[in-house]
Formats: sequence, C-alpha cells, structure tokens
Amino acid sequence: MKKCILLLLFIGLIGCSKVDSAEDRMEEFVKEWNGQHFEQMYQSLSKDAKKEISKKDFVNRYKTVYEQAGVKNLKVTAGKQDEEDTKNKDMQHIPYKVSMETKAGKVAFENTAVLKKEKTDDGESWNIDWDPSFIFKQLADEKTVQIASEEPKRGQIYDKNGKGLAINTEVPEIGIIPGQLGDKKAKVLKKLSEKLEISEDDIEKKLSQNWVKDDSYVPLQKIRPEEKDLISELTSLDGVTKTSVRSRYYPYGEKTAHLTGYIKAITAEELKKKKDGEYSDTSKIGIAGLENVYEDKLRGTTGWKIYVPETGDVIAEKKAKNGEDLNLTIDMKTQTKLYDDLKDDSGAAVALQPQTGETLALVSAPSYDPNGFIFGWNDKEWKKLNSNKHLPFSAKFKKTYAPGSTIKPITAAIGLKSGTLDAAEKKKITGKEWQKDSSWGGYSVTRVSERLDEVNLENALITSDNIYFAQNALDMGADTFTKGLKTFGFAEDIPYEFPVETSSIANDKLDSDILLADSGYGQGQMQMSPLHLAAAYTPFVADGNLVKPSLVKKDSKTADIWHKQVVSKAGAEEITKGLKGVVEDERGSAYQPIVKGITVAGKTGTAELKKSKDEDGAENGWFVGYDYKNKDLLVAMMIEDVKKRGGSHYVVEKAKNQFQSK
Repeated sequence: MKKCILLLLFIGLIGCSKVDSAEDRMEEFVKEWNGQHFEQMYQSLSKDAKKEISKKDFVNRYKTVYEQAGVKNLKVTAGKQDEEDTKNKDMQHIPYKVSMETKAGKVAFENTAVLKKEKTDDGESWNIDWDPSFIFKQLADEKTVQIASEEPKRGQIYDKNGKGLAINTEVPEIGIIPGQLGDKKAKVLKKLSEKLEISEDDIEKKLSQNWVKDDSYVPLQKIRPEEKDLISELTSLDGVTKTSVRSRYYPYGEKTAHLTGYIKAITAEELKKKKDGEYSDTSKIGIAGLENVYEDKLRGTTGWKIYVPETGDVIAEKKAKNGEDLNLTIDMKTQTKLYDDLKDDSGAAVALQPQTGETLALVSAPSYDPNGFIFGWNDKEWKKLNSNKHLPFSAKFKKTYAPGSTIKPITAAIGLKSGTLDAAEKKKITGKEWQKDSSWGGYSVTRVSERLDEVNLENALITSDNIYFAQNALDMGADTFTKGLKTFGFAEDIPYEFPVETSSIANDKLDSDILLADSGYGQGQMQMSPLHLAAAYTPFVADGNLVKPSLVKKDSKTADIWHKQVVSKAGAEEITKGLKGVVEDERGSAYQPIVKGITVAGKTGTAELKKSKDEDGAENGWFVGYDYKNKDLLVAMMIEDVKKRGGSHYVVEKAKNQFQSK
C-alpha cells in the first residue's frame, strides 16, 4: 500500500515539473491582457521584470494609464512564432499586435515579446520579459505617458442682428506676485479679501501652492469688465496685478439671463455621466437656458493627446473641434424694451413676428445676472436671489398658467370652425349670472356687465362676456372643444427650440358641463404657457394658420405652419374685428390707457387663483395683442398678483408700450 502512494506522489511531481511551451504562456498572457486583468498578468512576468516594478505599482500604473486614456475595444493577438526560434531552450520571441480605441483616437502597433525559461519552486516555466513598450510602443523604461486635453472654443450666441448674447472675450483677472507684497502683505490680503469677497485663508492657500515662487503670478479672481474702478483700486496695492484671460461673458446680463442660461465648471458627478472623452475635469458645461439646450452644438469636441513628455513622441492625437455659433431670431431692441417694462414685476412676456413665427423676445422677471456664475456672487446678492419668493432663476415664459379670458378668441375660433357658432348671431343673455339648468345647484357663470341683452361675437369679445363663451363651449360639446383645442397645440409638445411645458385642457378630461363651460372662458383647469399663448394668436394674423414659433435663425423667411386652417380666413377676420374693439372701443377692457398711433387688436385676461368660488385669491393679469395693420409684432404678457395694481389694466399699459415706435 505504501509503495502505491509513493508511486502516485512521484507521478504527481513529474506532472508539476512539466514546462508549458512559450506559445502557450503567451496565449494565456494575451487572454488576461485583453481583459485588462493586470494582477493576473503580473504573475506571468519574468523575475527581472518583477525586480523593476512591484505588483502594486504594476497594477496601479497600467490600470491608470488605460483608464485615463479611455481605452476601449482592446484587442491583443499573438502572432506565429518563428520555427527556428522555438528551438532556443532559454529565450524565445513571439510577435504580437495591439489595437485599441482611446480618447485620442485609434492606436495600433506591432511588437515582439521576449519570453524567458525560468526555474520555479515546482519546476520551470516560460515568463514574459515585460517592459513598458507592451502598453504603448513609444514607452520605454524610465519614461512616462501623459494624457492631455485641449478644450474647444465654445460657440457664441447672437441675436438676429449679430449682437452677442453669450460671447467669449478677454476679461480682467486679478492676481498676486508674492515677492512684491513686502511687509504690507497682511494689509494687502485683508483689502483683497474685502473687495473680492474671498477669505484671507483661501488667498493664503493659493499663495502656498507647491508651484508658487516669489516671481510667480498667482490668479485670484476674474473681474467683470465694467468694474474699472475696482480694478484700478486693487492694482494700486503692492504685489497686486492684472492680466487678461479668455472667459464666457453675457453682455446683457439680466435682460437675457433666462434665454442664454449660463455655464459652470463641470462637477465630478456630471463628468461621470458623460461619454468618456467628451469632457475633462477642467471643462465648462451649460447649466440652464440655451447654454444647456444647445450644449452639444456650442460645446464642440474635446481634443486629446497621448504622448511621452520626455521624448515628445505622440502616441495618438485628436484635435479639438470648436463649437458652433447659435444665431437667434431674437431682436435685442425688442428684448430690452420688454424687459425694462417688466423687470420690477413677477411675470413673463413673449414677442413674435406673427407671420413668420420668429421669436423677437423672451423675457422672465424677476431675473438674475448670469455673469455671477462666471465672476462670482457676493453673499448678500446670492442670499437675496435665493430667498426671493418670485423665483428669479425660473424661466416663466415656458411655464404654464391659467390663461383667463385670453382663451376666448380661441374658443370662438373653434366654434366658428366647427359650425356651432355664427359670428353675426345674437345670443339672448339677461342678467349677470347664468346657469344651464337646476343640475348646477348653486353654481353659475358670472359676467362683468349686464348692459347687453343680445350679444354677438364682436360684442362678446369687446365686453369679454363670460356667459357668451361658456354657452359657446356647451353648444359645441366637450369632444369638439377638445379636438379644437388640440388643433391649437394643446396636449402636444410644442415644436420649439427651447423646452416649453405642455399646455393642458383639464386635469383629466372635460367630464362635466360646469368644467366645460368654465374652460370656454379661461377658468376651469386649463393651463397655457406665455409662449404657447402667443403662438395660439398667430392664426388671427396668418389667415387662419397656426404658425410654428421659432427661435433659431434660418435661411428662409417663409413661415412653417404648425397646424393648417385652425380657423377660416373669414373667421380670423371676424375675431380680429372684435379684438380691435377690445383696444379701440371705449367698452373694451384694453381701451385705457389710450395710446395714439398704434393699430393693436388684443385681449385681456384675469386668472383668479383660488380653490373655491367664495375664496378671495390672487390674480394673474394677461394681455395678448398684435398689430393688425402692419402684422409685424405680437406680444403676450403675463404679470402675477395684479389685483392691487389695477388687474389686467396694469398689464395693458406695459404691453401697449411695446407697439410704440417699433
């Protein structure tokens, strides 16, 4: 029995001491390499190679190189060994090919591996005589590989006349030359801390960085170009100097903030979400507005270079591709005028060229200065913005609100189109309140005035008769009204270059006569954005066609139609006749103030924000108007909480002002 055990042990030892071929070892090594299993690869290295680099350093170094280079689709294949070479008992050579995709492009090379036969604890084995050229052919002992990024030039944003809204320009930057501070260092740092609102500790940290020498320029903060007095004051201090650096800049500040948005340094979290190679840790990224919406176009493509700094050998290189400019339909004259009239309120305004759909202005108030994200905010200003209940960072022109009576022309258009409304027919309406029947219980529709007993479309628009439009909605029925609203873009993503909230007809559907009646005159549960409401009035100017709004400049001036013939041309003219009366007839809600020289048709609206009929809630005021003669300007304006300021009349005055001296 003992003899058998000894025999088996002897046979096992013979098996352990068997030497695999160099080709087998290379195939095993290539398999681990393709999987980037660096720990397993290290086990196959020769003794001399292991003396040069520890397992920990081997794994960390080459794993990091591959990660930073963004290596993907790695493919290593071993070639055919020369037959004569296989006869060498101590050293053999096997060719191999490497290909991979990196941030800097494709890398492919051929090389030859040297394998040595070495004694091991249990026999002999072929091991790889590793050197750094396995990773990249240009890499040799004592050399390093570096991966550098090149930021592309960001595309700029312009209005229709070439005025820069978001530009790249030279801006002043304040910095310190430490050796020139002298014995006034404490005084200078204190002054800089006060003026730049940077703590003295933070300034000291910048000055104590490893690379800083007495004659180094240590940057502290970019300064807004218009702050010339501050620059002069700071540069008069010992050791403080100014240089110019390239920076993003928003020349119109608050006027275009919600339109342009802003850029910020990319965060580590955001970098992880991006496709490898698109951004580096020094990249800037669009956070809001068009900077965010058109990030891919404006951003361009990051350039990358993988090289050996000691020799200058370039392993792979992809040049940066600069971003594209964005040319808008915005007219800064119109934008500025609208903003100046709205800046002290909370609300939004949209101006369109109604025949082409071009957006001339997009304004939201209150606003903020996007340059604050470039040059920094002072604490007081930042706290004020963040505590403002009117949400200065919110772009209100894309949010939805109850449209109030501004929906009445649209209700009329649907009735005319469906044939349930005759513009000339006079409806018999008596009293200020009306209900369909006793099933409504204590609920009724109330109109502003009971002076008219017979009401046609023109008079209903002029006097903004709630009962007339409630009856109109009931006459056409929920299905017809809903279908008609959808031809005006309700419950549909607006085909627009800026994301806008979808307008809704009701929380669920128009499932009761009361809700249908209320929706006909703009109460109920209906929600519209100022941008959509502006677009919804284009059929009254464009012969019954709903014009697609646009924000980005195009070669053709021809209008793109969103929905054709939502109302007939004759029907549009009937509605315009009534809307002219709203402004020009003394009975009209937009008659006051009288502004001479303008030819405007429009509709006011007041949306009551309350949960019950008896509740006393806040009111949003609306006015939508267009130049019915020149047909070159349409303005929709909404101002929040206008109850104590004259209701929609407060809005009318500001909106009418836009049509003066266009």
